[in-house]
Amino acid sequence: MLKNILKEYPLFASIITLAIFIPLEHTFAHSMSGNIIGFIIIFGVIIYSALNVAHHAEILAHKYGEPYGTLILTSAAVIVEILIIVIMMVHSHDPVLARDTIYSAIMLDINGLLGLAAIIGGIKHGEQQYNVDSTNSYMSMILVSIGIAMVVPHFISDDKIHMYMNFTIVMFILLYIIFTRVQLKEHSYFFKYKSGSIEHEESKEERDKINGVYHATILAISIVMIGMLSEILAVFMSNNLSALGLPLALGAFSVALISASPELITAIRAASDNNMQTVVNIAVGASLATVLMTIPAILIVSNLMDMEIILAITPLQGLMLGLTILAGIIHFNDGETNVLEGFVHFVIFIVFFFLMFV
Repeated sequence: MLKNILKEYPLFASIITLAIFIPLEHTFAHSMSGNIIGFIIIFGVIIYSALNVAHHAEILAHKYGEPYGTLILTSAAVIVEILIIVIMMVHSHDPVLARDTIYSAIMLDINGLLGLAAIIGGIKHGEQQYNVDSTNSYMSMILVSIGIAMVVPHFISDDKIHMYMNFTIVMFILLYIIFTRVQLKEHSYFFKYKSGSIEHEESKEERDKINGVYHATILAISIVMIGMLSEILAVFMSNNLSALGLPLALGAFSVALISASPELITAIRAASDNNMQTVVNIAVGASLATVLMTIPAILIVSNLMDMEIILAITPLQGLMLGLTILAGIIHFNDGETNVLEGFVHFVIFIVFFFLMFV
């Protein structure tokens, strides 16, 4: 056990970074160069720690199999995202930060992550198969969830919006519980794809040797470390965006990128290994988890801390989300992905990124 702990280099990197920056945070924050250096270092360590989260989540996924594995990975990533959003909301007092981060996460997961994975997998393997029931389930839930939380508020009067947001919390918690049960129990086969390959006999023995408690503990500690580092990152990010005149949406995208980095690595590996079902579960499943988990969490926090929050999407965000969902419905109806489909989604992602600066 001790030998394994000593190999947790990202964990030690986080601890050392915190030990350096907690006493010196204000010193770095007082100069432009200090803010940039501090941001680069903290951002790099957070990404390093996020990849460590992915590593332990992948091991737990191997131990417990699908769809538990994907659920562990996406839940860990969304918890990281919630931590960072809440911390940055407290620091920046930006009422649209959560909305922009959720929007960025969906665009990054479905268009960036899935698009890139489909391109890589398509080049290497041609058409890649997956269970179409999974995408149908995910896309319908995403469409309904975005509509409830981010479109309907446009049509609610100001004096009723607080009541509606509280109602949304209850609905989303209920939706998440029901969907998770369906995913793990009644219709777990929706989220699996049988390729016809025979599992090695030793794989079960290998899974039994994995210490689930150890990896779950390190995963949880890593998430806590990321949350503590994010509090310092929020200061540097806010200072840099203001000083350089960069769009605030770039900060929201950075939050989404940090939380999605474990999923991105795992998805690319899965696509390269011709396991598109895992890619779909991660990319589209993470988008759904982002909406269903993040929105209730930040609404509860905003109520407790009396912070203003705006979830209603802008017309441009609505158009880009509409293009994403429409392209997804068209592409995800045959149980196969290819290079062209991946390229279409990746183009939408490039347009999304470009629009942040327009």
